Amino acid sequence: MGDRLAVPALLSDWLFTSAFGVYMFAALLCSAEYALTRHAANPPAFAVRVGRAGVALTVLGGLLHLGSVVLRGVATGRVPWGNMYEYLSAVGLIAVVAWLYVVSRYDMRRMSVFVLLPIASLLFLAGNRLYAEAAPLVPPLRSYWIVVHVAAAIMASGVFLLSGVVSALHLVSSGEFSRKGDELSGKGGPSRRLPPVEHLDKIAYRTGAVGFLTLTFAIITGAVWAEQAWGRFWGWDPKETVAFVSWVCYAAYLHARATAGWRGRRSAWLNVVGLVVVLFNLFFVNLVAVGLHSYAGVD
Repeated sequence: MGDRLAVPALLSDWLFTSAFGVYMFAALLCSAEYALTRHAANPPAFAVRVGRAGVALTVLGGLLHLGSVVLRGVATGRVPWGNMYEYLSAVGLIAVVAWLYVVSRYDMRRMSVFVLLPIASLLFLAGNRLYAEAAPLVPPLRSYWIVVHVAAAIMASGVFLLSGVVSALHLVSSGEFSRKGDELSGKGGPSRRLPPVEHLDKIAYRTGAVGFLTLTFAIITGAVWAEQAWGRFWGWDPKETVAFVSWVCYAAYLHARATAGWRGRRSAWLNVVGLVVVLFNLFFVNLVAVGLHSYAGVD
């Protein structure tokens, strides 16, 4: 890589590391707000100020993160999602943007720590274990379909991460993980600090629906790209198979959410299972399984 392109690549790496640090500091402030809040309906004024500072830092981290992604694209002269490092970075950015939108629309700020920590973990893994030097795309990926298909997959993964975390909080808030549901309603208990289950259920459903539509589009465009590249629309490649399984999981979740008797905990569990499948596809299939989609860029 020439010196002219090495500079934006280096700046991209610096911004990525800075964004990670800012996210962690924001998570610390948000965790302080959560710890200081004994009841969701009546948080202390100091806790509110701390939480707002955490959100402000999350916005700053998002801007740094966006700069990192853009500069990566400038350095490589292509879309900035050509390997696992870049893909996970983009997924994390989508999750942050989606969460900031949720916070702006709903009273969910206190839950930020539960979203920021998984995102920061994703970025830590990307930057320390899956990092790849800025380089041109491998020949099989040099297609305009990478702009459409992979961008849709990134958006779906980021939104599903958010939706799954909110469903997990729904299960905690409803007492699913306690031996006695009444224990969670004690003074300062987790359920008293979380938003009402109805709000969590609504947010998980709406974000899950957006992710499902985007995943559907990603699968369709992926099939078209596969026909052009390999001469068939579908070949049950490991990546294709697990993507279809995740699509079925989220279709089941959305159907269950609209079905009497399945709304609430049961549908929330389906959403969490869907997220597990997405993560399995993201890591195991990309890094361990061998197939036509083995372009992780990891040695």
